[in-house]
Amino acid sequence: MENQTNNNGHESNLQKLLKQGEFVVTGELGPPRGADRSVIEEKAKILKGSADAFNITDCQTAVVRMSSIAAGSILINMGLEPIIQMTCRDRNRIAIQSDLLGAAAIGAKNLLCLTGDHQKFGDHPASRGVFDLDSIQLIQMVKNMRDEKKLQSGEEIDVEPKLFIGAAANPFADPFHFRAVRMGKKVTAGTDFIQTQIVYDVERFKEWMKIVRDMGLHEKVSILAGVAPLKSPGMAKYMKNSVPGMMVPDLYIDRMVNAPKGTKKDEGIKICVDIIEQVREIEGVAGVHIMAIEWEEAVPVISEKAGLLPRPIPD
Repeated sequence: MENQTNNNGHESNLQKLLKQGEFVVTGELGPPRGADRSVIEEKAKILKGSADAFNITDCQTAVVRMSSIAAGSILINMGLEPIIQMTCRDRNRIAIQSDLLGAAAIGAKNLLCLTGDHQKFGDHPASRGVFDLDSIQLIQMVKNMRDEKKLQSGEEIDVEPKLFIGAAANPFADPFHFRAVRMGKKVTAGTDFIQTQIVYDVERFKEWMKIVRDMGLHEKVSILAGVAPLKSPGMAKYMKNSVPGMMVPDLYIDRMVNAPKGTKKDEGIKICVDIIEQVREIEGVAGVHIMAIEWEEAVPVISEKAGLLPRPIPD
């Protein structure tokens, strides 16, 4: 991919596999609302071997949780590769750059740049959001730190953070035709890989990917389609009716509703596997990002049933 930098032997496993043309798999691990490292360790044991790297969320939904960098350090010590999430909501550019240098120092090699959910949706709605930068500005700043060895101020860095830069994209939000354009801005800023919003409406995703290909973006950045297993009919209906930018076809809601009692979760996994098989055939899709929210046990099952195991070892 055009944006992928040569980090002189410091490439992450995720970066190496993408460069080799492998269909990659990433997963997700949510830190706990407490200081118990064993929560991270237990989740890591479940996830190990099921994906190539794992997103460590950064106070997702604006709820206070263990630091994504600290949790990522625990994963590294256990032999797993983290993708550190970094939001602009809680830090100004000084704090962000300081944290990035620290993340690189502990061995983190992947970063996902996010603007972040607004604090009004979390457990401290009266807190002051920072938003000193947005995600596109954050991407550009990280790229300059890595490739130019310069802080945002222009000051030089002795040892640069060699980070593989990721960003998020939502193919389903309105206005639809602007979504690929916005992703293009992130690519121009320096994004190496994209993880998309959860794909349930595959036909809509195909339309978006056609726009992406027409713009030539699939040749400049690695695109991972987001997928997630449904746990229940209630979850499916909630995702359809209450989550902005989410499209869940009635076909999948009906499958969840009609699944016999005691098999709802199994059906949700089957739907996820079906979607993986469909998006894998779409030109320009370089992998999948499995988001089994607080259901880590589902990830190895999904990877196995989708024929994604064992995961390849980079050359």
